[in-house]
Amino acid sequence: MTSVALPNRTSLRDRISAEEWQVRVDLAACYRMVARNGWDDGIFTHNSARVPGVDDHFLLNPYGLMFSEITASSLVKVDVDGRVIDPPDAEIINAGFTIHSAIHMSRHDALCVMHTHTIAGMAVSAQACGLLPLNQKSMRFFNRIAYHDYEGIADNLEERERLVEDIGNCRAMILKNHGLLTAGRTIAEAFTLMRYLQNACELQIAAQAGGELTIPPPSVCERVALQFDRSGDNQCANDASWAAYKRSLDREEPDYME
Repeated sequence: MTSVALPNRTSLRDRISAEEWQVRVDLAACYRMVARNGWDDGIFTHNSARVPGVDDHFLLNPYGLMFSEITASSLVKVDVDGRVIDPPDAEIINAGFTIHSAIHMSRHDALCVMHTHTIAGMAVSAQACGLLPLNQKSMRFFNRIAYHDYEGIADNLEERERLVEDIGNCRAMILKNHGLLTAGRTIAEAFTLMRYLQNACELQIAAQAGGELTIPPPSVCERVALQFDRSGDNQCANDASWAAYKRSLDREEPDYME
C-alpha cells in the first residue's frame, strides 16, 4: 500500500436497508468517539460491526482515513474471507481483518468488536500481572477477561483459531504486548466495555506509580463483578449512555451521519 485513494462517496442511505444504515451511523459514531477520547492510533486499529441480516458480512474502516473522518457511508463492507464487497476498490488493513473476523466468525452474539492501541492499554498488556482489581471499574472484569499471547502483527489467518480459543465467552480481552479488545452484542455495549477497560488500565498505571497497592479480597471482587453482570447486561443503561454520547456528536460533528 504505497498510495491510497481516499473514498469520496455520496450517501448510501437510500441504497441500503434502514437497519444497515443505523448500524453504519452507530459505527461511525463509535469511530468519532474513539478519536474524541484519544484512543485512536492514527489510521490504524479498527472497530467493526456485523451487517444486519447477513452472518458473513461486516463493516470496518477504509485504509487511510483518520477516525475523526469516518462517516456512515465511508465504511467498507467485507466478508469473513477478507474480500471487499463494497466499494470494490476500497482497501483495508489485513491485520484488522484477522482479529475482527476471528471474533465475528465464532461469536454470533458479537455485533461489534473494538480494538485499541492506547498507551495505558498497551502498558497493562505488557504486565505479567494482567489487569488488577484495584477499583470497581476494573472489578467489572474480575475473572471475566481473556488474554491472548502476542504472535506478531496479526496478518496470519491461522492466528484466528487461537484468538477464538482464548476469548471463549468473554466480552473483553487483553492482547498481550499489544492492546485491548471488546466484543459487544451492540455497538453501545462494545463501547461501554471499552470505556471501562480503558479507565481500568489508566487507573492501574496511575496507582502503580503511587506506592503500595491494596486489593480487596476475591469474594468482594466477585460480588462487584456480579453486580456489574446484572446492571451491565441491562441494555437500557447501555443505550441511554450511548444516546448521550451521540447527542454530543450530533451537535458538534453531525457529518458522521453522512
